[in-house]
Amino acid sequence: MTIAEVSKKYNISQDTLRYYERVGMIPPVTQTAGGIRDYTQQDCQWVELAKCMRGAGLPVEAMIEYVKLYQEGNHTLPDRLKLLTDQRERLLKQKESIEAMLERLNYKISWYEKAVKTGMLPWEDVEV
Repeated sequence: MTIAEVSKKYNISQDTLRYYERVGMIPPVTQTAGGIRDYTQQDCQWVELAKCMRGAGLPVEAMIEYVKLYQEGNHTLPDRLKLLTDQRERLLKQKESIEAMLERLNYKISWYEKAVKTGMLPWEDVEV
C-alpha cells in the first residue's frame, strides 16, 4: 500500500505516518527499490497499534520503547508485558476518573432538566 492509501485507510495524515516512522513509533516501513514506501500488512499492523496506543494515551516515548524492545527479540517479552500492563493501569485510573465526572455531569443535567421542566430553579438546592 502507498502512504496515501494507508493515510486514508487509518485516517492519519501522511506527515504523521512519516513522523511515526522517523521517531521510531513504528519500525522502518518497507520500501521499493526506488525508495518509495510500500506498506506491507505487518507495517499496517504497526500503524494500527501506534494509532490505538496513542488514542489510549500511551506517551510517544513508551511507544518508541515498545518498538525498540520488539526489535530486540523475545528476551524482551517481560519488559513489553510490563510496559503494556503499566499502561492498562493508567487507563483504568483514567476510566475511574471519567466515570466520576460522568456521574457528576448526569446529576447536574438532571438538576437542570427539572429546572427547565418546571420553569423554576430550586433555590434552596442551588448548585454551582
